[in-house]
Amino acid sequence: MAFFRHKSYINVRMLLRVIGWLLMIEALFMLVPCVTGLIYGENSVMQFLVCMGITAGCGMAMVSLKPKSREMGKREAILLTGLTWVILSMFGMLPFLICGTHLSVTDAFFETMSGFTTTGASVLNSLEGVPHSILLWRCVVQWVGGLGIILFTLAVVPMLNYQGGMQLFNAEVTGITHDKLRPRVSYTAQGLWFVYICLTTLLIILLSFSEMSLFDAICYGLSTMSTGGFSNSDMSLTELDNLYIKIILLIFMFLGGVNFALIYKAARGDVKSAMRNDVLKWYLAIIGICYALLCLNLWKRGMIDSLDDWTIDPLFQAVSILSSTGLTEPDFADWGPEAVVVLIIMMVMGACAGSTSGGAKIDRFIILFKFLKNEFFKMMHPSAVTTVCINGKGTPNPIVMKTLAFLFLYVIVIMTGGTIIVLTGMPLKDSFFICLSAISNTGLGTDITGVEGNYALVPDLAKWVLSFVMLTGRLELYTILLIFTTSFWKK
Repeated sequence: MAFFRHKSYINVRMLLRVIGWLLMIEALFMLVPCVTGLIYGENSVMQFLVCMGITAGCGMAMVSLKPKSREMGKREAILLTGLTWVILSMFGMLPFLICGTHLSVTDAFFETMSGFTTTGASVLNSLEGVPHSILLWRCVVQWVGGLGIILFTLAVVPMLNYQGGMQLFNAEVTGITHDKLRPRVSYTAQGLWFVYICLTTLLIILLSFSEMSLFDAICYGLSTMSTGGFSNSDMSLTELDNLYIKIILLIFMFLGGVNFALIYKAARGDVKSAMRNDVLKWYLAIIGICYALLCLNLWKRGMIDSLDDWTIDPLFQAVSILSSTGLTEPDFADWGPEAVVVLIIMMVMGACAGSTSGGAKIDRFIILFKFLKNEFFKMMHPSAVTTVCINGKGTPNPIVMKTLAFLFLYVIVIMTGGTIIVLTGMPLKDSFFICLSAISNTGLGTDITGVEGNYALVPDLAKWVLSFVMLTGRLELYTILLIFTTSFWKK
């Protein structure tokens, strides 16, 4: 009711117009799996064309709206971001409904939202017999959602630079603060997407030199660079137990967890920015610590039989979970409870802000730890003036407070979501684990869902809850939860 009472100051027509542009872009992306179905001679080609027609038609209808004003403020930007991810998931699920996967509306929406948020949790019981076009669509959805739907639009529709572009940028891009790489937001978006496309292309080329087919190389390239983790077969990495493939995937999962602004600056010759970056140093240190703990656990359990067992395998697992890609070693289920504890810590932390990874982000934990260190120091020296420093610069107190509130809210969402899922009949441990997995956009499961994270047995209500939690985690809590507060709707 609040929306309708105050709709006079919400630029509804402009919101719908921008969403229309996004739907038309989504329809263009559907061409990729459509052509793939044509190449493989699949019956899904006509069905994809129908999906494209519905999506593009609705998009054109929205674009035809003529708003009185083209301006968008912070309120419109936040509302637009939340609506965009939901509406594009609603249209993105159409291929899952009519292209041979026989999914219900609940399962189709869950699969699509899992893809867009790069969570990688799947409800498909088996990938055997699933059309190539659908397998590729899952990966395309992940790839688009990896760097951000809104960010892609800012890159290809420069007019938004003048119509709330910075607000849109801040509402979607992960991180504590957002620095523009270029004077205009659209140029920044183009720069980040250029890096993303180049890395994805390079990954696909490198994977194509392995025993993978070109189709698999494309799918794993899109899925890995977005740190999403959707696989092409039921066997996942068991089928691809190849040292070359693992090393290539490991490198690009790591890069997917690095702030893309740093990669952009390094590509332009500013390597010193990366070398001096505190968050990147912490990222490397945490990977090293988690790798050592996993190695120690494997040695303790007597599971080290070859060189790979204490070199590439635990390192691969550490990078995969910390970057929220979610690809797991074939025998990870046998690594024991100690490994699960390390896994949970990595899921909560995530990688760097400004990357495609999920989790609360290392940046926030740096602020938390330094803030706690200062508080302990001030207990002994009450008159001391302290500040939280990152990269040699002091962090303003409002940002510190916002970070602490974010981490507290993160726990509240997990506890609330997990409790609701328990009430749907799921076991206690499974409920809270999959809720953590959803908010961190990792996609791993436990007993019922399994390590690979098949969510087919999860009740429908729990799937809707998890879909909401996945979206909340991907847009870093505030963008979604703020819409449900009365202050958002007040003038």
